[in-house]
Order: sequence, then structure tokens, then C-alpha cells
Amino acid sequence: MQGTTLVGILLGVLSVFGAFFLEGGTFGMVVLLPALMIVFGGTFAATIAGSSWEQVRQIPRLIVIAIAPPRYDAQQLVEQIVRLAVVARRDGVLGLERHLPEVRHPYLKKLLQHCIDGMEPESLRQASETELDFLTARHQANINLFVRMGGYSPTMGIIGTVMALIATLASAGGDPAVLIRHIATAFIATMWGIFMANIVWLPIADKLRTLHHEEAQLWRMITEGVLAIQQGETPSIVRLRLLASFPLQQQIQMLSRMPRAGIPASAQ
Repeated sequence: MQGTTLVGILLGVLSVFGAFFLEGGTFGMVVLLPALMIVFGGTFAATIAGSSWEQVRQIPRLIVIAIAPPRYDAQQLVEQIVRLAVVARRDGVLGLERHLPEVRHPYLKKLLQHCIDGMEPESLRQASETELDFLTARHQANINLFVRMGGYSPTMGIIGTVMALIATLASAGGDPAVLIRHIATAFIATMWGIFMANIVWLPIADKLRTLHHEEAQLWRMITEGVLAIQQGETPSIVRLRLLASFPLQQQIQMLSRMPRAGIPASAQ
């Protein structure tokens, strides 16, 4: 997933504009300021009108996340949780406290702290589900922001086309160069509206949705691991519960790469 959004957008730009230039087109033909003003200005104006300033300010950050998302190594997380299960079996749940500074994933650290503080397993699960629900709501709002931009952009392209055609009709019988320029603006506005929607805004929304599903799966895996530790499961059982969240082939690959030396025979 790392970098696929940027690669896809660049490939889309290369495919669309590369074919245009191969047909004899020039840069000046597609970069017409009136068309760009209508499509980009209108899209952002509609987005601002239908969103809060807080959401609008997040657009650059969300684009960066889609292009270069933060990554966590799932296998390392599984191994760390299994090691923590060994500690809990040997020293009890309170023994996990001295290992908290080693935990880098914020959600895992948070659940472990709840576990150490004595929260009941059912309460811990309910708190986890509630937090995941709110996470989903926040992420869905960000996804919908780009979905709306993907809807506004072609419409703004059509508005640009209509305005250019009006100018074309108004110039009928006048200078042919002016007439041709208005017709070009009409087509270019439609092109930019459709291009930005289908190559940029909607793919970013899809990438954010995919990243959300990955993060939600990771959170559920972490929750199951911490609950298993809290319930006193053996490290081997904890590992099996964690691996269950992955496809079978990936489970086999992860098992083959995981060291078993960290699980004493008495703890298994």
C-alpha cells in the first residue's frame, strides 16, 4: 500500500496527457486559466461551503496520509504481544507495567494500561468497540470529504463548459480566434473536472477507506491480544488468536518467520 496512490496518480497523468501530447497536443492547450479557475476554484468553494473549517484544513494532511500512510509491522506487533503474554504468565498482569515504554503502538499501550489498572475484560472490550466506532465515524467523515469533491469536480467542469459555450454563442460572427478560444475552454473545463474526480479525489477517498479497514483490523487484533493476556491465556494460544485475523496463507508465512525461542516450554 505504501506509495501506490502517488504511483497511480502519476500513471493516470502520464496516460491521459501522454496520449494527448502524442496526438500533437501542447501544454498550453490543456492549461487554460479560465477553465482551471472554474474547476478548482468551484470545487474548493463547494467543499468549503459544505464542510467545517476544521475539515477543510485537514485536506493537505489527508492527501499526505493517502500518499505516504503511517505503517505498523503487523508481525512485529504479534511478536510483541506474545512476548508480553509470556511476561504476564510469569509475573502477572502488573508485571507488564515495566515493559510499557517498549510499546510503540499507541493503541496497544493504551489497552495495556487499562489492563494493568484492573479494568474488567468485558468493560475493556466495550471500551474498545466504542473507540473503534468513533474512529470509524471520524475516518468516514474524511472519506466523504473527498467523495464530495469527486462529485463537485465534474459538475464544475460542466458549469465551465456551459459558461464557455455561452461566451461562444455571444461571440458568433466575430473574431474566429476568440470563438475557437471559447470552444477550447468549454472542452478543457469538462476534461479537468472529470480528470480530477476520477484520477485524484475519488482514488484518495478509496485509499483512505482501505487504510481505515487496515487500521480497524489491526485495532481488533490488538484488542483480542490484550484480552487474551488479561484472561491468562498461554502465549501459544495468544499467538493463534492474533494470527486468526490474517488470511491463512499469510498466517503460514508469519508462523514460519516467527521465533519460538521467546516462549518458554512451561508457558506454552
